[in-house]
Amino acid sequence: MAYRADSDLIFLAEMKSSDLDDLVFCLTHDKDGDIRLTEELTSREDYKAYHPDHNKYWQDIAGEIQCYGANSIATIFRGGEGVPYKEVLMDVCDKMKVNYNKDSSTERIEQMLVQKILSDALEKMSPEELKELGETMGIKNTETVTPQFMFGVFQAVFRAGGFKSYQLTLIVVNGILKALIGRGLTFGGNIILTRTMAVLAGPIGWAITGAWTLIDVASAAYRVTIPAVIQISVLRQKHMYADKAEEVSFT
Repeated sequence: MAYRADSDLIFLAEMKSSDLDDLVFCLTHDKDGDIRLTEELTSREDYKAYHPDHNKYWQDIAGEIQCYGANSIATIFRGGEGVPYKEVLMDVCDKMKVNYNKDSSTERIEQMLVQKILSDALEKMSPEELKELGETMGIKNTETVTPQFMFGVFQAVFRAGGFKSYQLTLIVVNGILKALIGRGLTFGGNIILTRTMAVLAGPIGWAITGAWTLIDVASAAYRVTIPAVIQISVLRQKHMYADKAEEVSFT
């Protein structure tokens, strides 16, 4: 599958190979750790030559995402190319019933996807879990905390942007990936971020993982595109706010 020039994926060229570990695993392996029957990446010459130095074949990685986003007939008519990443993203959002504006930036649409996942998880939390979450967030009066209240708090964080938004994205993505591909984010050996996620492995992380474990993603393509898009969203945040990555903490 040929990579087509894509302004929304070109930033992958600037990511470290260790940052791409989770994305490559997601594209090539299923939840049980077995090679996906539908993947093409491991058969590519650059993959064979450079793996696990993923940065050297980032275009093949991007092309694989585009490939999963295209159906076979459309791909044939596109000359062996997949669809642009933003189309893949919007298709995932449609599948997840995300309310978004197709004219918004790719980053904003990714943010809306993460918010939808977070909102759904909050709705499934028990009063005790919501109270614990409120305490973790430093909210003084946790007796009256509701899913709507907590979502309002998180929406404010997303609107603020910067590394706080990145921080919240990490929580959501980590929980989803545990459910969909059997493991959370690795952060490429970043000890500080690993410790941060240990702190965040509280009620919100478990609620997201639990909710997504119950979701039956019937389509083979969606079993790849959903976690892949979620991976891309956190990589984009890391790329944009790398200078603040060491400050990520909810304590």
